[in-house]
Amino acid sequence: MKSDFRFSKKYLSLLYSRVSKILPFLVMATLALPLTAYTPEEVTSVNNIKSKNLDGKFVNNTETNVFSVKKLMSMVSNYISEKSPESVPQSDIPIQRISPSQILDANNNTMWRLGHSTILLKLRNKLWLSDPVFSDRASPSQFVGPKRFHENPISIDQLPNIAGVFFSHDHYDHLDKAAVLELNKKVEHFYTPLKLGDLLIQWGIPENKITQLDWWETVSIGEVTLTCTPAQHFSGRGLFDSDKRLWASWVIETPALKLFFSGDSGYFKGFKEIGDRFGPFDVTFMETGAYNKSWDDIHMMPNQSIQAHLDLNGKWIYPIHNGTFDLSLHAWFDPFEKVTNLSKQFNVKLLTPMIGTPINLLKPNSDNLWWKTFKDQ
Repeated sequence: MKSDFRFSKKYLSLLYSRVSKILPFLVMATLALPLTAYTPEEVTSVNNIKSKNLDGKFVNNTETNVFSVKKLMSMVSNYISEKSPESVPQSDIPIQRISPSQILDANNNTMWRLGHSTILLKLRNKLWLSDPVFSDRASPSQFVGPKRFHENPISIDQLPNIAGVFFSHDHYDHLDKAAVLELNKKVEHFYTPLKLGDLLIQWGIPENKITQLDWWETVSIGEVTLTCTPAQHFSGRGLFDSDKRLWASWVIETPALKLFFSGDSGYFKGFKEIGDRFGPFDVTFMETGAYNKSWDDIHMMPNQSIQAHLDLNGKWIYPIHNGTFDLSLHAWFDPFEKVTNLSKQFNVKLLTPMIGTPINLLKPNSDNLWWKTFKDQ
């Protein structure tokens, strides 16, 4: 009997180890399963609104791959066989901590990356926050799922009051319910793509604190202008809400500065159109992480992130969507290595500061290769 118990315990431990390794992928892939592909011709005839919606589901303007069960099984197989042994750092990556006084005393046009795609901007004496994720895991549960590589450089409680928060889409690594509810007490207003704001209302955020925008719609708050712009991605937080909420990128403008925030996106011709309408940009915050050839139509490869930056007519590129969660097969430092080499090849000015480091957006300067020192320790 004891022998059977020991065997069962050993078997369960091995099973848990295997499942826990592929769980982050399964969460992401399951959300993607209901995604439907439409050709541009099918979309064009639906209606004349700026984003396209078919039968209650938003769609991309260009065709994206359908996730079949066969493809999912192939992706799971690749996840097990090709997963980098360095996909997660051996210890917490280094960060630079931020104090409330540093934020309050900082000059306008200063920014801090807080992790993944969470960026704090100081513009016209007010603070703005993108895709705030402060929880330990990017997951429906705080017991399982992708766990962050580092502590937050500042807690929500320590943050000064924030003029506005803008969201790119509803995935767990971009929309953190616990963070939204905690931020509510110090945020003046939330800005979302269409239908995402409805979810915030369900969570208890007052409707009068939310503005929902379609692609190409603009809102001005004093001297800061936000424009909701297209992205090529998808949405959903469960099995039954696939693509019910719009996904987007954002243009942020002040009299002194133009910024682009990519959110999550595959490479598409929309970057050139955004660049033609709004560029040049002082800094582009471009998704560069969680990539793989199996899903490059919804997450750019590093060379595509560089090309998108060039399409946008950006001056400096700041790679985001990396260094915080394990969401793909590559090593945690691979995005930094690849984009550094590509920036040299294409003569692109690159910003890769340690998380929490203040950056002057009008005069950026960063040759910090912090990850090289850390990974070689």
